[in-house]
Amino acid sequence: MNFRTRLIPVCAVALVGLTACGGSDDTTAADDSSQTVVTSIYPLDFITTSVAGDHLDVVSLTPSGVDPHDVELSPQTIGDVQSSDLVIYSADLQTAIDEAVEQQASDHSVDVNGAADLISTGAEHDHDHDHGDEHGDEHEDEHEDEGASDEVDPHWWLDPARMADVTQLVSDELSEIDPDNAADYESNAAALIAELDTLDGDFEAGLANCEQEDLVTTHAAFGYLAENYGFHQIGVTGISPEAEPSPARLAEVTAIVEDAGVDTIYSEVILGSDIADTIAIETGATVLTLDPLEGLTDASAGSDYLEVMRSNLDALTEGQHCS
Repeated sequence: MNFRTRLIPVCAVALVGLTACGGSDDTTAADDSSQTVVTSIYPLDFITTSVAGDHLDVVSLTPSGVDPHDVELSPQTIGDVQSSDLVIYSADLQTAIDEAVEQQASDHSVDVNGAADLISTGAEHDHDHDHGDEHGDEHEDEHEDEGASDEVDPHWWLDPARMADVTQLVSDELSEIDPDNAADYESNAAALIAELDTLDGDFEAGLANCEQEDLVTTHAAFGYLAENYGFHQIGVTGISPEAEPSPARLAEVTAIVEDAGVDTIYSEVILGSDIADTIAIETGATVLTLDPLEGLTDASAGSDYLEVMRSNLDALTEGQHCS
């Protein structure tokens, strides 16, 4: 069996064109004779393709450049979920995919969240900063839903150690559906886990001594990264970036940036830099890109998870003034 990664057409019903669905000319249909594994988001696609080697077809439900929170599935795509041999997904991140799995793949799916050991990272706690009565308690209730959250953080893949744990789970699941190639899956997983361990060590070493601990991001996707490497995340929006921040929220974060002496704001490739630029204009801060790796695009600073994470490390080293 030959390995290939392809994108299942994913779109709202109204978006029926190939461009609207984010498809590409080199999309290849799966060979009916091979086993097919469906993945929900890019980090799981990266893990699964790395572990599968040449043995399985791996297909992704989230096209390049599409915010995974906004993914909708066409009827054809839902049928592909049903006919797959295995669906690997992260629950409570993508409503449409959760529904498709529950209805069409409950007997051949695995939710990785247990292996990822999801926790509440606190999203951000900018009210811990003392930045004057104007931005203090009188605004705490007004903004409690815009940047701070006690909900479980779904962005586990920004922690290389959690990526390693999920990699082992994926290896075990692939071995379950294709025991003849279990030794290859285990070997491929071990190689990826070693790379992830090295990545984690490089982050620890590179970010061990940083002048700035406040990490101001477009949305609060970096809780695990902040917790692991000693930063205090301040997300302009919350864990989900769906809602535009209110003018009051922008003013609040601007005040925090000024009071804390933050000189770098981090934007994202998929979401763009408009929000970060707005705060940077007000404060004189520099805008750098910190990629939450919810998907890859042509503008991503690397061709895969490991390369983009190392680009993130470079951005953090520069923006947080680490030595």
